[in-house]
Formats: sequence, C-alpha cells, structure tokens
Amino acid sequence: MGKVKIVYDENAIQTLDALEHIRLRTGMYIGRIGDGSNPADGIYVMLKEVIDNSVDEFIMGEGRKIEIRRDGPQITIRDFGRGIPLGKVVDCVSQINTGGKYNDDVFQFSVGLNGVGTKAVNALSSEFEVVSYRDHKMMRARFQRGRIVEQKGGKAPKEANGTLIRFIPDEEIFGNYEWREDYIERRLLYYAFLNAGLQLVYNGKKFSSKSGLADLLLHELGETPPVYEILHCRQERLEFALSHTQNYGETYFSFVNGQYTNDGGSHQSAFREGILKGVNEFTKGGFAGEDVRDGIIGAVAIKLQDPVFESQTKNKLGSTEIRSWIVNAVREELVLWLHRNPQEAEKLVAKVKQNQKLRKELSAIKKEARERARKVAIRIPKLIDCKQHFNQPKHKRREETSIFLTEGDSAGGAMIQARDVQTQAIYSLKGKPLNTFSLGREAVYKNEELYNIMRALGLEEDIEGLRYNQVIIATDADVDGMHIRNLLLTYFLKYFEELVVSGHLYILETPLFRVRNKSRTIYCYSESERDEALEKLKKAEITRFKGLGEISPKEFKFFIDPEEARLTQVVIDKVSTISEALSFYMGKNTPKRKEFIINNLIADIA
Repeated sequence: MGKVKIVYDENAIQTLDALEHIRLRTGMYIGRIGDGSNPADGIYVMLKEVIDNSVDEFIMGEGRKIEIRRDGPQITIRDFGRGIPLGKVVDCVSQINTGGKYNDDVFQFSVGLNGVGTKAVNALSSEFEVVSYRDHKMMRARFQRGRIVEQKGGKAPKEANGTLIRFIPDEEIFGNYEWREDYIERRLLYYAFLNAGLQLVYNGKKFSSKSGLADLLLHELGETPPVYEILHCRQERLEFALSHTQNYGETYFSFVNGQYTNDGGSHQSAFREGILKGVNEFTKGGFAGEDVRDGIIGAVAIKLQDPVFESQTKNKLGSTEIRSWIVNAVREELVLWLHRNPQEAEKLVAKVKQNQKLRKELSAIKKEARERARKVAIRIPKLIDCKQHFNQPKHKRREETSIFLTEGDSAGGAMIQARDVQTQAIYSLKGKPLNTFSLGREAVYKNEELYNIMRALGLEEDIEGLRYNQVIIATDADVDGMHIRNLLLTYFLKYFEELVVSGHLYILETPLFRVRNKSRTIYCYSESERDEALEKLKKAEITRFKGLGEISPKEFKFFIDPEEARLTQVVIDKVSTISEALSFYMGKNTPKRKEFIINNLIADIA
C-alpha cells in the first residue's frame, strides 16, 4: 500500500480561540485530567487556581477571609480583596495574557499562573460565573464552556469589595468525576499554614493558623512528640520550621509563593545545607549530613519574583541564585536559636550524636552489602531499566519515568514486552519481601532483595537520587498479592517516608475480569463492573484473571499505558498516621486485626 499524501496548504492552518486551545490541550495547562480520585487531578488544580488569586489579595494586605462552598459538583469562592477592576472583569477571565500579575508593583510574589489560571478554569467549566464588587458597584459575567452568555453591571450597596467565582468542572473534559472532601480540606490546611492570619471557611468549617509552618509540623506529627521544641523562623521572604523525630530518613514540605514543591529543588537543598552548617558551627564539629539530618522533619517556604521551575507542574524549583542567601539565613537563625535554647540544643545534639553512632555501626554492613552485590552481578539483578531517568533534568520526558515492582518473572516478562522502553522500567520481585516493621535499618543492607530495590531506585544516599518519577507496585489482585503489596508499603513507609510523602508511590490496579464478545472487550476491576459489562454486551465470555502472569503483553500494553493505566497514589493524611497504620496492619496486634477483618468482611457481604 502506498503512502497517503497529506495536503499541506492554507486549509491545513488552523487558528484556535485561546480558550478553545485550553480545552483541546488541557494537559498543557492543568497537568493530568483525572476523575478526582487523585489530589493532583485537574479539578483540584482548578480549585487551586481560583483560591490562589484570593490568597494573592491577602498577601497584598487586602482581605483576611476567603469563603469556599461546594454544592455537588459546583464550587463557589468569595474573597474580600480589592475586586477585579470592573471594566476588565470579562478580559481577566477570558483573554490569555491579561491580568494584574505582570505588574510587579501590584503582585510581587504571585502564587497564581500569570494571565492563565482563571482562564483555564473558565475554559474547562460547563458553567462559570465571575462577579466583582468594588465601591458598592458590581460587574457579573457568566460563561458556558468558555463562551460568554451574559454580562451585567449595576449597584451593590450591601456587598463588601472582593471577587466571587463559581464554576462546575465540565464532564466533557473530566468525565464522571467526584470531589473528595479530604483532598479539598488538606489543600485548605496548607493555605492556612502558609498564610498565618488568613481565615478560610469551607462549608462552615474554618481553617486558620497563628504560627504558620510550625503549626504545619505539629499537624503532621499529631500526638507524636518531636525530639525537641520546634524551631520556627519567619522573615519577609523566608519562613522555615524544623525538628527531629525518631523516624528514619528526612521529611520536608517545601513551598514557593504558596506552591507546594513536592520534589523540592534549590530552596529545599539550600535549607538542608543551612541546617548542616548551623549545627556544625554551633557544635564546632564535623558531623556528616546524614548525622545531622536523619530523622528530621522540616518545612520551608520562600517568596520569589519570577521563580524558575524544572517542569510545567512546578514540582521542583530550579532557581539557583537564591541558594546562598537561604543557606546563610538558615545557618544564622539556627545557631542563634541553639544558643538561646540550651536545653533544646542539648536534645538536638544528642540526636545528631546518636545518628552518628548508628551510621558508624552501619558502615561495615553497608560495605559488605556493596561488595556482595558486585560479586553477584555487574547490573542490579531483576532490573530491566529504561533509557531515561527522573534525575536527569535535561530529558524532556523525565516526568513520565516510572518503575514497576512486579510479582514474579511471568508478569515481569509480559510487562517488559509491553512497556515504553524510553520511560518504563521493570523490577521483578523474587517472592514475598521481608516484613520490616519491627526491624532496624541494617535489615535493608542485610536482605538482598530489599537492598537491590533500594539500589534500583537510586535511594542509597537520599531521595534526591530517586531515578523514577513514579514507583508503582504491581501485584496480583489476590490474598498473596495484597500481602506482597503491604510488605512493600511497609518497606517504603518505614525507611523512605519522604518518597511517599512527596507523592512518588503508586499502586497499579489490574483487572479482575475480561468480558468480551465478537465485537467488543471490556476489562472490569470489580464484580459490579463485570455485571455492568454483561448488561452491555449481553452474550459474552467472561475470563477471571487469577494473576498478572495470565495477562498477555498485548493487554498489558493497555494496562500500563500512562494515559490508560489505573494508578492509585499512596497518599498520607499526615506523617503521624504512618506509624499508627503500620502498627495496626503489620505489628503484633493479631486479635484487633482479626476483629477488623471479620467486621469488614461481614459488612462487605451484607
């Protein structure tokens, strides 16, 4: 068959309306679309973009309260800032590159997208309304899928200045989506922690903070006491808080102009360096970085004009010019705090010395593990790597990189044939990993499987060496598969807490059934989906998948395709829940766990 000749002339050139382009290329503006089951899904990005504008008003000293209401799929946000200039209301929500955030005199440290945020929300909403109140006058504009259907101005003698935005995410874009209350409330909590003195009210529930990032750490720790009193510093462009816990690793929450940078970046690495320098200056010692920082929990937020991010999703800050002043500011404040609080300083130094002692005890075990690994193989056994890596910033597809930790050689073999060799790596587990709940860190180095997983992911030093954006657990949907999944979750939560907190850990949902007739195939992830498929296809053949090994490479290509895969992100409500969950599911509380399983089994049957 000859090649089809494509005519490239004037008729091939298209000019799209700006908002039409947003609807056509949604991912360029809000990242993933999703259905509301993941906190990074598009509907939450839309909510964020609107609230960001209201927070900007607070940052500029206008309006200390933001009201948010949800009624089914509809969200309404009302702030009490200055209100959009009435003559520009329509342009500000419909014309790309129109807004006040290009003017540094008006918005110095904007958290919203310059000239894009509310336009994207407008374009991606089936219903969108904006009302601006200024000096007892108002201007209202109503849109449907980005097209204006009504504009009306008038008097508003009883309304305080500010802006109201109401929107309904469009089902044509997002499908059958659903808002999750816990995701909304967590986002509002972060806004409160980052903006001490701001009150956010969501359906009558109030969110506010007096102590900013110190309150964030206390919230994350819950009833778990820190090793010493939280150090909290607030400057004009920098705020940070820190303490130590008895957990392994380092856990950070970092922000730029209110944007949560879950992959850190130059501000977070400068924060870490400042802590190290401050402790060593105070103690006049030469502690290693892991001695000082192991077990630390910290939060850092900076305000920055024109920040440079390493990706469109703004997960990692790339601005390098900020490094030296952050390092020096953190070092100076930490040294000052340690001198002023001798009892707390004693606790911090004791923790650092304990870390140093454990590191030295582990050094021989680490050396032995490395030598053992070199003798076994040049490469990491059972790892089929991809060509690009997450920690290689020059690669355009770095955000797409993933590794599947899969159960057995048969499933691994099928996935290897189905994967994208550029971005998807496969690691085949030998069997059931060790239950690490009650074990110390030495277990990672003494156990060959756990050590090789750590090496494959690039976590031998710290999370900054992570080689893949997504770490995906892919096990059978049976009892053994669930057990392996729990063992891997325990491993990551115990030793690599920050990997999970930063949002890099996922679970691959694989189908239980295949329902097909001569014309169509439907993959079902539950019995209810199977029953619905049978209704649609009438006379159909049902296949019950017993394990991943029964799924063909052709089918796996669909299940692990980045656009089609059902991935459930492992989300932590707060750090304190990790030890509670591990203790319950993996600890020695067999009677309680047995009672829980029986009660929930009865509930499912009922």
